[in-house]
Amino acid sequence: MLTRRLVNGIGLLGVAGLMLGAMVFEHVLKLNPCNMCMLQRGATLLLGAAFLLAFAHDPGRLVARMYAVLVLVAATILVALSARHVWMQMQPLGSLASCGADFWTMVGMLPLTEVVTRIVNGGGDCQEIGWSLFGLSIPGWLGLAGVALGGLGVWGNLCLQRSGGRA
Repeated sequence: MLTRRLVNGIGLLGVAGLMLGAMVFEHVLKLNPCNMCMLQRGATLLLGAAFLLAFAHDPGRLVARMYAVLVLVAATILVALSARHVWMQMQPLGSLASCGADFWTMVGMLPLTEVVTRIVNGGGDCQEIGWSLFGLSIPGWLGLAGVALGGLGVWGNLCLQRSGGRA
């Protein structure tokens, strides 16, 4: 029987799989993550934190609704960043300004809000497509995963019962 805890655990495993995939792309396939990729990793971790909290807490109906909202917000951020990255990749090469320095250098030099603004507005180095499957690049697949995991988390936390059959 499906319960909130089980669905949140499945969502957490899905996020772990996405992060494992990111590590494989970076360390095994030697694809260097661009700045937008790093922001998407952060959004993926935020989604994972929402699933982890909901899984560990296994709350009643009212708090589960708050977890559904948290999952929805995290998934929306992930999907929006992925969509922006796909848009960047669709622009003619060289048509976008560079993001500037790499992610960690910018984080060390600038406030986080300025880093995010520069990355989202810039993106020349984010235009490169290093891998694709069925015509979708990594951010395209990540956006689809965000939609699926977000939908699963919202549905599970709104519609399913708590473990043990309690509301």
